[in-house]
Amino acid sequence: MPTLGIIGSGHIGSAIARLAVAADMNVVIANSRGPETLQGLLAELGPLAQAGTVTDVAESADTVVLSIPLKAVADLPEGLLAGHLVIDTSNYYPSRDGSIPELADNRVTTSELVQGMLGGARYVKAFNNILAAHIPALARPDGAADRTALPIAGDEHQAKTEAAEIISRLGFDTVDAGTLAESWRFEPETPAYGAIYFSDPSLPEDQLIDAEPGPTPASDIEHALDAATRVDVAARRF
Repeated sequence: MPTLGIIGSGHIGSAIARLAVAADMNVVIANSRGPETLQGLLAELGPLAQAGTVTDVAESADTVVLSIPLKAVADLPEGLLAGHLVIDTSNYYPSRDGSIPELADNRVTTSELVQGMLGGARYVKAFNNILAAHIPALARPDGAADRTALPIAGDEHQAKTEAAEIISRLGFDTVDAGTLAESWRFEPETPAYGAIYFSDPSLPEDQLIDAEPGPTPASDIEHALDAATRVDVAARRF
């Protein structure tokens, strides 16, 4: 039985953990506060899940979901995830992460920056463009007519193939959004980010919070990626 490692027990990491145990995958999850703070989540997840340190996660799982604030990536032990398949959910939010000049002026994408910090990880970006509450709400079995798709990006074809297989087991189709240099196409303030997973994504922003999620097929994601325009992240307001 495969083991999925998860670094980060926030909303996204916990939602993915729930899907993983529902898919009969073992889960090892870590956060910055220590394994003892995860007992409530473990009680919910059941016997397939265990808590550990980030080192435990790296030693127990070949595939690791990285779901921590961007500013915290640099605090991970050097080389921790070298050789691992990493599915990274990171986004750059200047109000949370502070100003990062190479991101603010679009010299690199968030994904390229994180991959460089991880030191040899087999890196794929995914799950960064969907709300945590929509992850369990929209997950469907393989072959379901109302299955939702997620964009993924990476520079290694085999890593993207393996990540797509895991994401499919978790309940989603995938759309190959290209390389890490192209991963900005499903980051904040693009058509493929957030609102696309609501049943009526055309609603005003102040009404979306109470709107129902809606299945989003691969074709909708592809159209949104094609419509993306790169924004000036320095001017973002959160």
